[in-house]
Amino acid sequence: MIVSQQVSRVSGVGLRERKKAETRAALAAAALGLALEKGVDEVRVDEIAEAANVSPRTYNNYFPSREHAIVAGITASRALKVAEALRDRPSGEELVDSIIAAFAEQYREPPTEALALITSTPALRQAYLDSVASIEPPIADVIAERLGKSREAAEVLAAAVSAAARLAVERWVDHRPSGLVVVSTASVEDHLREAIGHLAPALR
Repeated sequence: MIVSQQVSRVSGVGLRERKKAETRAALAAAALGLALEKGVDEVRVDEIAEAANVSPRTYNNYFPSREHAIVAGITASRALKVAEALRDRPSGEELVDSIIAAFAEQYREPPTEALALITSTPALRQAYLDSVASIEPPIADVIAERLGKSREAAEVLAAAVSAAARLAVERWVDHRPSGLVVVSTASVEDHLREAIGHLAPALR
């Protein structure tokens, strides 16, 4: 009986967490879709909530602003995927090469209008920076583990890596006033290698 109750509680938590994730994803997708359709400045919180079939109050439980919701439409799972890819890299590989490969793996697809919108719209830049910062803790974990760094040193290096990665992606995707997305002739990996490469001495 006790085991049954424990399983029930665990299953219940799993269902609740999955429901939360689904709601967050629906809100993010709705926000991004509206931003692409109408422009960032024309998107209202009540419209996002309505498109995701939730109340504005529920929306406020997930995102502090419309900008964060819009950004989450493209970056929601990317931080987790980068962290997973980094942990899957060969342990004997140079850490700087592992980091570059892990980031590049998540940006191999052609840049989308959504990514260009995020990296070129001033109103979305801070939210984008916030989302990139979410990758720092797992990167810090790997740096501390692989290099034997103190937690403080690992966090400083992780912050530098996320800043370099953000700069590399912004350089990879250029946005013209005409609305066209222009892809650099260099690959995203080239840009990442150049930007993160400046940190190579500290990542050895």
